[in-house]
Amino acid sequence: MNSFDPQHKIGILGGGQLGRMLIQNAINYNLNISVLDPDANAPCKGISNFTKGSITDYDTVYKFGKDKEVITIEIENVNTEALKALEKEGKKVYPQPDLIELIQDKGLQKMFYQRNNIPTADFFLVETKEQISKYADFFPFFQKLRKGGYDGKGVVKLNNPDNLEKAFIEPSVLERLVDFDKEISVIVARNASGETKCFPCVECEFNPQANLVEFLFSPANVKKSIEKEAYSIATTVAEKLGIVGLLAVEMFLTKDGKVLVNEIAPRPHNSGHHSIEGNVVSQFEQHWRAILNLPLGDTSIVKPAVMINLLGEMGYEGPAKYEGLEDVMKFGGVYVHLYGKTTTKPFRKMGHVTVTDDELVKAKQKAKTVQKILKVKA
Repeated sequence: MNSFDPQHKIGILGGGQLGRMLIQNAINYNLNISVLDPDANAPCKGISNFTKGSITDYDTVYKFGKDKEVITIEIENVNTEALKALEKEGKKVYPQPDLIELIQDKGLQKMFYQRNNIPTADFFLVETKEQISKYADFFPFFQKLRKGGYDGKGVVKLNNPDNLEKAFIEPSVLERLVDFDKEISVIVARNASGETKCFPCVECEFNPQANLVEFLFSPANVKKSIEKEAYSIATTVAEKLGIVGLLAVEMFLTKDGKVLVNEIAPRPHNSGHHSIEGNVVSQFEQHWRAILNLPLGDTSIVKPAVMINLLGEMGYEGPAKYEGLEDVMKFGGVYVHLYGKTTTKPFRKMGHVTVTDDELVKAKQKAKTVQKILKVKA
């Protein structure tokens, strides 16, 4: 396939900020991109051949994909049966539908790690809320819904078997608490030829209220041996899956120096946004290279970077206003990315800011200042 022939049609399921940043990069290569999303005002609407429609409905996804040569995703919650039918008809679907299906279910994810000797936190699978009390001796847990959770939703901490009013009633994973020092992430790309390449390891700092990444630091402050182990684990997961595309591998670094896989995402990921300015190629360019079976790009760090998620402020809901935008634009090495979402609400991801500097400590200081100044209100 001539990957750069503008006659070749590429479809993305999902029209959010990840799709938007994929398209921003695809424009450099004259790629012909169409997007399917249920939201008439999705961030991708104005910059693609846009179709409003459900990404979970079989007929809608199948019809959307019929005239495409390549189909990809920017969100996992898609109709995999339609994608399997399209794949059988010769469409290139990356990541592959059976892998999307596995990753959609946190229980199947956990069993995949167990089968393949990939280190992960101890867990139990339960079908109902009532079954949780069987594991009274192993509390505390994080209970994670097997399906449908995202951005901190579908996760609840259970401290005590006698206090389960917060527990979910649906099938879920009970994951034993890990005494971790920090959370790290590695994004690995794999093309159809089997070439793999990792982005340098990053460190994530979470907002405790929203359970979302608040800051991301590149490079991660970890020993070389830990970094090497994280790359090895991420590459092993990608190769065992046989994925074509990007795979974000989120990991815990425990206080006793173990690296455990937390969760994976088969697409561009929040922990790779800094790569637009911070690395030689961005995760978004790397995704296109991987799914079009092109040589993978150089992932080296250009400059240390801090990424700040720009979240809607507490107490504000309605048409978005960006307070302090002009002030932060006066700083050198500050790159603002707004996602084209017209309305804000508390903790909604409205954009991100990447801050680069010659030293990570300076980038961190600048990022803290930017976070104090730049606010999303209504």
